[in-house]
Amino acid sequence: MDYAGARFNMVENQIRTNKVHDLQVAGAISSTPREAFLPKSMRGFAYVDEDVAIGGGRFLIEPLVLARLLETASVQPADVVLSIGDATGWASAVLAKLASTVVALESDADLAGRATQALSDQGIDNVAYVAGDLAAGYPAQAPYDVIVYVGAVGEIPAGLCRQLSDGGRLVAVVDPSGKGAGKLVQVVRVGDTFGRRPLFDGATPYLPGMAPKPGFVF
Repeated sequence: MDYAGARFNMVENQIRTNKVHDLQVAGAISSTPREAFLPKSMRGFAYVDEDVAIGGGRFLIEPLVLARLLETASVQPADVVLSIGDATGWASAVLAKLASTVVALESDADLAGRATQALSDQGIDNVAYVAGDLAAGYPAQAPYDVIVYVGAVGEIPAGLCRQLSDGGRLVAVVDPSGKGAGKLVQVVRVGDTFGRRPLFDGATPYLPGMAPKPGFVF
């Protein structure tokens, strides 16, 4: 398979045609081989226009969803980024080309090990995987200029926003309905105030433990 050609077509046909205008984001995605972050048996699915299931309820996030998240986050070269729930390492690899440092929080140690190896194989050395609860963030390395949830959440944990630096941005697909009708939401910290804006429709699978809790039914 011509992976380079498929990657070019992905950016031109899936991303640029869907109102993603940030050239830095498009360039980072263009230069990151998505197939390298999938098992060899699944690499033929690397450039489909959807999330790719990798087993155990985990997935490789859809290219357009990631592009919109990163464009909204406005990642800068000196930024320190917290990437949450990136099971494969691909999203963190793209972020590594936009930011100074990426802390990748993952709850599955096996996936974190595979992602770390894939990043090493690509010569990417500014991403560090850490283990922990995806809802809790990683306060040990806070504050972060950017926090990205690499998957959907039922709600943004209140305490997580406090791990942002002043002027920091958090982006996530928030779907409290459980029906795949999410919104890409941006939170910006200014002092002790957190401004929240829903921006675009977006759908991607929930991260582990981040689906909305079922309500009480009579």
